[in-house]
Amino acid sequence: MIANQVYFQGFPVPVALLDAHLSYVDFSNLWIDKFGLSQDIKGQSFFQSMPELPEELKMDIQYCLEGVVDNRSDQAKVVVANGDSIWYEWKISTLRSEEKEIQGVILVLDNITEKKLEELLLTKSQEVARIGGWEVDLVNSKLYWSKITREIHEVPVDYIPDVAKGISFYKEGYSRDTIARLVQEGIENGTSWDTELQLMTAKGNELWVRAIGEPEIVEGKCVRIVGTFQDIDRSKRAEIAYKKVSDRLAMATRSAGIGIWEFDIPKNELYWDANMYRLYGIKESDFEGVYSAWESCVLPEDQAESAKAVSDAIAGKGNFDTNFRVRWPNGEIRWIKAEAVVIRDEKGKARRMIGVNQDITELKTTKLQLVQSEESLQGAFENSSVGMALVALDGSFIKANQSLCKSLGYSAEELSKLSFQDITHPEDLEIDLALLQEVIDGKRTNYQIEKRYFNKKGQVVHIFLTVTAVKKINGELSHFISQIVDMTSKVEASNKLKGLLELTTSQNNSLLNFAHIVSHNLRSHTANLSMITSFLLDNETSVEEHQESLKMLKRAAGGLDETIAHLNEVVQVKLETGKRMKPISLSKMANKVLKDVAALINENKQHLTLDIPKELEVQGVPAYVESVILNLITNAIKYRNPERNGKISIKTQQTGEHVVLQVKDNGLGIDLDRHGQKLFGMYKTFHGNSDARGIGLFITKNQVESMGGSIAVESKVGEGTTFKVKFLMA
Repeated sequence: MIANQVYFQGFPVPVALLDAHLSYVDFSNLWIDKFGLSQDIKGQSFFQSMPELPEELKMDIQYCLEGVVDNRSDQAKVVVANGDSIWYEWKISTLRSEEKEIQGVILVLDNITEKKLEELLLTKSQEVARIGGWEVDLVNSKLYWSKITREIHEVPVDYIPDVAKGISFYKEGYSRDTIARLVQEGIENGTSWDTELQLMTAKGNELWVRAIGEPEIVEGKCVRIVGTFQDIDRSKRAEIAYKKVSDRLAMATRSAGIGIWEFDIPKNELYWDANMYRLYGIKESDFEGVYSAWESCVLPEDQAESAKAVSDAIAGKGNFDTNFRVRWPNGEIRWIKAEAVVIRDEKGKARRMIGVNQDITELKTTKLQLVQSEESLQGAFENSSVGMALVALDGSFIKANQSLCKSLGYSAEELSKLSFQDITHPEDLEIDLALLQEVIDGKRTNYQIEKRYFNKKGQVVHIFLTVTAVKKINGELSHFISQIVDMTSKVEASNKLKGLLELTTSQNNSLLNFAHIVSHNLRSHTANLSMITSFLLDNETSVEEHQESLKMLKRAAGGLDETIAHLNEVVQVKLETGKRMKPISLSKMANKVLKDVAALINENKQHLTLDIPKELEVQGVPAYVESVILNLITNAIKYRNPERNGKISIKTQQTGEHVVLQVKDNGLGIDLDRHGQKLFGMYKTFHGNSDARGIGLFITKNQVESMGGSIAVESKVGEGTTFKVKFLMA
């Protein structure tokens, strides 16, 4: 227990009395308030009540308790749990008994964080602002420089200056002469100074500084001069550069014809530079320098709008940015663009307007011409009979005219959601993209190509395309202009003409073949009949020979009759086709044929698949279409491969205006290298079947061609045969 206990309650500082075990014995009210503790802390451990204290404080208390020292003072920082830094300052005194035994300590502790921060901020601000202090002791002839002053002069920290050396750092000439004069006047007259001069640092760098000096006069005599140095090199150089820029700007505004003006609103005074008078075509002596003088220069038709722009800007309703016309004394009308900012006082009231005027007459004229040009171009674009489109770099349609929309069946809005890649025929896309890439790479500026699009209904549209690159002002590619000429009718007419030519050629070949057949086959029958007749007229022939000749005559007559019937069937195909053409459902016709030959299919164990859309129709003669399907199916059965189960596949494919009927089997196949040229000839057989007459495929070919179609074959010996019959779509 501490003897002669002192009561600390009213102490004006935060103080606490701690025993040898560092438990509270007493404390001041300010201690409780300062550290936010409660009054019942007596007997509690000091460090438990205040755990976040600097280690230096703990060590100083320990030194005092151990008797190393009786008094200790210091300050230190501690970083608390939430990351804040707290500065503490303390004073410690050892408390001893009459026997000099240590009974505890008296601790005065204060939180000096705010004070420390102010000191740090002051020091930091001086460092940031590069402000250093100096002092001349004229009594003792000593010069003192602060740390930053030494840094400004770029001298070592231990550098010892004097007045003569200090002046010698100023740049020789105006700066050195000026500072020498100011110091002399300060000493003699007590005159202070504040000036901007140039230093030459110890490292040879040229530096602008602001030098301030304040003499101290005692009994009429200057005994001391104190002052500051500030490094203003950056701002001073910026100021010099700004002046140069301002000078150049003034020159530029004169060259560019830009006038600068200022309007003092309360005084109604308007100030113009020399360029303004040139813009308005008047002399300075003719301008009164008030708002109404400017307003009188504006064309009457534009006065109301320009006055409203001024009043709105003053009222804070918008920026002052307007165009108006002025009439020069010679009657010429010029366009002026005016812009300004409004300067307001601390209450928000408009005090001044500062702005510029620029003559934009040529720009206005050019814009008007451009608008007229764009309107003409737009009209040409929209009303052109040629399809036109603006196409983005990725191929998407930016804009399309009505001619293109009509050709493709899309609206302009629908096309804007597509790209040319979406509607281009796959077979034409690669060459189109290759040419477009050459344009993008700068290898060409345009290209032309014949290609195909698909319209909205999926039909092929033949076009002639011209693509031209459009570039921005900086040379970058902007977009493409596509010109599309619809050649569908021309191509279709050409194809029809080609088809007619091919049909005529085919018919001529058929006629030649027919003539050959008639000539050859009838001649053979005639020769045979003539020979038999000779036998019958020969009186020397025996009865048996005579009877045999009669039998031969009968067989020859039958063969002649069959030949004539075949030739007549071919003639009927050629003559009657055009009269009997009509829409036919391929699905229904194929199903009818399959029912008719169902027994034959089952007997020969043929697996048959049929894939023909029910809604698909072709243009043809029903009897011919039925005959074609029947002949191809029966041929597939007749020439089946006996070593495997037969498979017959029937399906269709649409290609443009045609429907292709495909009949595929896995039969014996045909050697096309040997028989390809005569496959559809009359009386041509290839497998040695006893019932083969060689007339079926000949008739089938004639029937198909008479309906405007064609027939082709693909085959491999031992693998099978595929017949492809092309019909006109209904």
